[in-house]
Amino acid sequence: MTFKTKLAITFLAIVVIPITLCAVTVVFVTKYQQQAFLRDFGIESDAYGMVMNTVQLFSGLTEEIYDKIQTLSDDGSDTLEKKAVLDDLNNELSKKSSFLIVRKGNEIYYTGNSEMTKEIKDILPSYGAPEESNYSGEMYVKNLQILIKQDDFRFKDHSRGSIFIVTNVSDLIPRMRTLTNQIGLAFVVILILTGLALVSWIYTGMVSPLKQITEAAEKIGEGTLDFELKVPDTKDEVAQLCKSFEEMRKRLKESADSKINSENENRALVTNITHDLKTPVTSIKGYAEGLMDGVADTPERREKYIKTIYNKANDMDRLINELTFYAGIDNDRIPYNFVKLDISDYFNDCADELETELESRGMKMQYDNTVKPGTKVIADPVQFKKVVNNIIGNSIKYMDKSEGRISIFISDVGENVKISIGDNGCGIDSKDLPYIFDRFYRADASRNSAKGGSGVGLSIVKKIVEDHGGKVWAESDGGEGTVMCIELKKYQ
Repeated sequence: MTFKTKLAITFLAIVVIPITLCAVTVVFVTKYQQQAFLRDFGIESDAYGMVMNTVQLFSGLTEEIYDKIQTLSDDGSDTLEKKAVLDDLNNELSKKSSFLIVRKGNEIYYTGNSEMTKEIKDILPSYGAPEESNYSGEMYVKNLQILIKQDDFRFKDHSRGSIFIVTNVSDLIPRMRTLTNQIGLAFVVILILTGLALVSWIYTGMVSPLKQITEAAEKIGEGTLDFELKVPDTKDEVAQLCKSFEEMRKRLKESADSKINSENENRALVTNITHDLKTPVTSIKGYAEGLMDGVADTPERREKYIKTIYNKANDMDRLINELTFYAGIDNDRIPYNFVKLDISDYFNDCADELETELESRGMKMQYDNTVKPGTKVIADPVQFKKVVNNIIGNSIKYMDKSEGRISIFISDVGENVKISIGDNGCGIDSKDLPYIFDRFYRADASRNSAKGGSGVGLSIVKKIVEDHGGKVWAESDGGEGTVMCIELKKYQ
């Protein structure tokens, strides 16, 4: 859920939830007060009347007694002149915070509350003031709110009379104030609870992930990258930020690991170069001193010394070329010149060259080609020659048999051509096979350190083969030789 959607939901929640809950609260509170007024005062009123029209509500408080008085005043009898009847009516009214006043002419004939009557005597409505000969209205007397109901009639002697029901509304106001307070309190509580719920929702969805990001940033600042940032299972902007931050951490860790690996590789390269250069340089120096000192005192011996110096110089040149090519791999600047290459013609020439070299080293070569004449692949002859030479060079370097043997087999495997170059050397342990194409990797480095080598030969093989769209792998049984297999796609 996006922030835009969350904000829209929050806005609607702030508006709709309080209004809805307040409406429900008003209904329940007024319903409760309705029942309370009905129980305590016998008043029936709707919710609107209780909240908006209190005069109507308080008027209903004495409605039944008022109707009774009107009946008595209309029958023309002298009932309302009897003190006992008036006392009974006043006793009923006293239970409803009201009392009775009867006026004959301009004089008070009867009162149920002498003290209050003195306060309101002069402001009582005159006889016949309302058109219907009755009056109902609110008045304020010394900070007291009262409700007066009036009914006019004629005494037995035909003199004018008015009967008043006076209700002290001030006694009932606290009940109404309680209703208002309850509604107000409910509104405040609803607002607080709604706010807390929305804040908790926003906090959980935004602040908590941001706190994780802050902690992750502090760890990265301290150089710690070995942790995982938990990404919320949502689709909002914070989750996207967490996801991007976690991706950045992964890339930083990969970069740091790559840098450490590169530094280790460079240290290994320097060590290997030192070893590889020291051996031929020492040998060249020794043979050169022998020539200068006259140790090689025969033409045959001098020729042997010169050939040895020449071979060692070639070894150094080969090493430098290998390292130069390795630098090109790192910079992805290997020059290729791909052509349609007849695989049979190419390896026939390679076999002739290799056979002569291997014979000079006292080794034998076996060559077999079973592909159809004219079978072609797309390859760079020069760069692919490096592949063959590196593999053969490795076989020669690690040969531990007195009668070394190199085999080259070219075969057809459907859409590909398979090139298998094997030897009968020391072989490679199965645990090392997955790593031999990694740069600077040496199987049993302590045992093979005396053999020299930069450690990048097979990684160069893999790079060139893969750039040709092919694949390379090794098969070996420890102590029984190794076969390097290469597959290249045929040119159709």
